[in-house]
Amino acid sequence: MTVTQRLQALRAEMKQRGIYAYFVPSSDYHQSETPGEYFRCRAYLSGFSGSAGTLIVTDTEAFLWTDGRYFIQAERQLSGSGITLCKMGEENVPTVEEYIATALPEGCVFGFDGKVVSAKDGERFAATLEDKKISLHTTEDLCGLIWEDRPPLSREKAFRLAEKYAGKSTAKKLSQIREEMKRQGADTHVVASLDDIAWIYNIRGNDIACTPLVLSYSIITQSSAALFLNDGVADEALKEGLQKEGVTVLPYDALLSTISALSPDARILLDKNKVSYALLRSIPDGATVISGENPSSLMKAIKNSVEIENLRISHLWDGVAVTKFMYWLKKNVGKIEMTEGSASEKLLEFRRQQPDFIEPSFNTIAAYNENAAMMHYKPDDQGGASLKAEGFLLVDSGGQYFTGTTDITRTFVLGPVPALWKLHYTTVLRSMLGLSSARFLYGCRGINLDILARGPLWDLNIDYKCGTGHGVAYLSCVHEAPNGFRWKVVPERNDSCILEEGMVTTDEPGVYMEGSHGIRIENELLCQKGDKIGSDQFMYFETLTYAPIDLDAVDPSLLSFREKEALNSYHAMVYEKIAPHLTNEERDWLKEYTKAV
Repeated sequence: MTVTQRLQALRAEMKQRGIYAYFVPSSDYHQSETPGEYFRCRAYLSGFSGSAGTLIVTDTEAFLWTDGRYFIQAERQLSGSGITLCKMGEENVPTVEEYIATALPEGCVFGFDGKVVSAKDGERFAATLEDKKISLHTTEDLCGLIWEDRPPLSREKAFRLAEKYAGKSTAKKLSQIREEMKRQGADTHVVASLDDIAWIYNIRGNDIACTPLVLSYSIITQSSAALFLNDGVADEALKEGLQKEGVTVLPYDALLSTISALSPDARILLDKNKVSYALLRSIPDGATVISGENPSSLMKAIKNSVEIENLRISHLWDGVAVTKFMYWLKKNVGKIEMTEGSASEKLLEFRRQQPDFIEPSFNTIAAYNENAAMMHYKPDDQGGASLKAEGFLLVDSGGQYFTGTTDITRTFVLGPVPALWKLHYTTVLRSMLGLSSARFLYGCRGINLDILARGPLWDLNIDYKCGTGHGVAYLSCVHEAPNGFRWKVVPERNDSCILEEGMVTTDEPGVYMEGSHGIRIENELLCQKGDKIGSDQFMYFETLTYAPIDLDAVDPSLLSFREKEALNSYHAMVYEKIAPHLTNEERDWLKEYTKAV
């Protein structure tokens, strides 16, 4: 079916139930950022394949909201579909909540699948629509009724992550969580977010592409811990290992009935942003809900000493792969046929040669010239644009290793580029270096430091429609709350916490000129404690990413003395770490590409 036919089929189901408007988010049962194929209802109904977006369909109209990373892509993919693009954050564009509050007629029915809408959103919808006597229909997945070839729900095998990688046992993590439960007056803790569960129980799986997580739920009390998994996901060895740490494995689909059977006197800690509206509605009347962030969210963001040492190892091997790729690209562009797609495959080939590599941490973005103006560009099935010995190739990629998760972007110079492009490239470099070189007092949040990256670009009246950086998990989600860099608070992003020692955050400013070019340079930063002067605890960042930054588009005259020092120091570190793992030819080449400017 075409998008138009799918919307017609959806509207037929809506009409049968008297639903005026139907809401389709991008999430799964666990509010995951990148759900598995089974859950991609919004993409199926709209034709828009970006990772972030919300669709609302009425009997006569349809609207899709997405953020600035996807404006160009969404305009192209929605063309001719009859769906109106709503550019989030732009002037005179209503939010989803504003649209719902103003556009829905009094007394109508508003529908959504309560299993994939967060409890927070569900409650907000109910409160917003109450005055207009609008009722909610939340018990059916209407997309599932019309999606004939829907992929099955994933049931991949789970595995235990050894303590030499995780750094801490499940028993110790449960003890920490129970202490926090006690502090908050909770006797029960319900967890639905897959990354939290993976961290707590030291399990990983393959239910989401590029993110080694397991479809699961958990209920923790002061004396028990239950892990809900699909049949066949946990083998006997995994179950026995969990049982030794006081964890019982129960069926995945038994979660709601188990919650319904909780005591009406229970005091339940949960994160309404990470559990579903259906889950919240299943809690017995009389039970007290303590709404707050999962304790594990902050705990896992602060990497322990074992994880930190492992991360340095994963970034070393990842840097070797990226450096070998850069050498291959520079030596072969214009001499052999290559496309955006084949370049991505070559980089993956180099990563597969590295120790402990599992899979990419996300789908590689390899974007040539004007394609790089789309922050999350994806080439077509023919492999995308052909690469020539001119212009820029932006490559945003990463790997999942047993020793950690990596995320790196480099913009490679394939040949001659205009002077304006060099100005933009050098400014992005200055922005990245400015943030990575920061010294700051403990208590700062990402919002306090974002100007160090954005400032040089703002001086050129240029901005980028996204945050400057996001947290990165350990062998888990490449985007991890609650740390990040952003110029203003965006509540739904949950990336504005105090920066703590042990947090890992990306530093990735960029320039995106539609129809012309895109530039991004990204390193990962580990937050560390510096000197303490009196009561002032100073902090700094250790750069974890080791790969050369292409000097061929750098205009040294635009760099300050401090910026040159920072760049030269970084490249000296890259050479020291990466050179021993290269061939003689690659090592000689790297010496040239890490020379002092």
